[in-house]
Amino acid sequence: MKRRTLLGSAAALMAMSAMPAFAQDEKLKIGFIYVGPVGDGGWTYQHDLARQALEKEYGDKIETTFIESVPEGADAERALTQLALSGNKMIFATSFGFMDATINVAKKFPDIKFEHATGYKRAENVATYDARFYEGRAVIGTIAGRMTKSNKIGYIGSFPIPEVIQGINSAYIHAKKVNPDVEMKVVWVYSWFDPAKEADAAAALIAEGVDVFMQHTDSTAPLAKAQEAGALGFGQASDMAAFAPSPRIASIIDDWSPYYIKRVGQVLDGTWKSEGTWAGIGDGEVVIGEITEVVPAEVKAEAEALKAAIASGEHHPFTGPLKKQDGSDWLAEGQKATDEELSGMNFYVEGITAPMPK
Repeated sequence: MKRRTLLGSAAALMAMSAMPAFAQDEKLKIGFIYVGPVGDGGWTYQHDLARQALEKEYGDKIETTFIESVPEGADAERALTQLALSGNKMIFATSFGFMDATINVAKKFPDIKFEHATGYKRAENVATYDARFYEGRAVIGTIAGRMTKSNKIGYIGSFPIPEVIQGINSAYIHAKKVNPDVEMKVVWVYSWFDPAKEADAAAALIAEGVDVFMQHTDSTAPLAKAQEAGALGFGQASDMAAFAPSPRIASIIDDWSPYYIKRVGQVLDGTWKSEGTWAGIGDGEVVIGEITEVVPAEVKAEAEALKAAIASGEHHPFTGPLKKQDGSDWLAEGQKATDEELSGMNFYVEGITAPMPK
């Protein structure tokens, strides 16, 4: 594995020449760009574990490299171009905000296979992959609803995109099912990884009386703040086991390894094609980590039963009757939200009083 932390100048990038197309008798070079540092303990950390799993699986058939802490925007396009010009024949872009950059660079390098995480734009050489994080949020929302003593639970959001809004709604719906008195407070930090902002968001929630909160951000800073204040929280993207058994009482783990191993294998055997995938608990991509002994046995059993029902397809986290925040009808009794509806979700469900950011 080769590691890159600094992007070269535009002139240096233009001076580089593309490598020959991949052939079966040479190593497949695979590049990754990460939105955070590999040591973030969350989102990027999990993607890098999957990269390491690739190396273990395929050995000297492949060679991987990564560029970490790449801002979403122009820097992402430069990083992707750098990886393409360095001879990588498969590139994983591992954050939603890399979407347009991936599409733009892929047009210039039609012989390279691109994989974009959590996006929706595809091309002949660009595939997308996502996880049904909202399934995991249903499980930890249930735990949060049972564990709160103040009846105030919180959520730290990164950006108000459908993926994050799905999680907020799913967590609230399932907390409300087990605790009709529960309220949801939401704070947005407009960053995937910013420990200082995440800690401030956690402190703001705690100041409002929240004693159990969830996050869709990448650092462990909220859990550190929860530890100081005696609140409870959940691991995000990775297990964050350093904070167990309390304040981290359970976690949602993103396991990208099976997908990465499958897709690299398809490039190696010539069967790769552009497609979009959206996997969840039943596929092993969304994993509920250890539920610690701080959680009562009956609550743990309830959460595990819900996890099993979601995995089997018996329960869909977005099943009516459900209304939107403004009181308008959304899903009728027994009706399940479609993937298309969820992919464009831009509203809170009824009962969440926080304003939706514009």
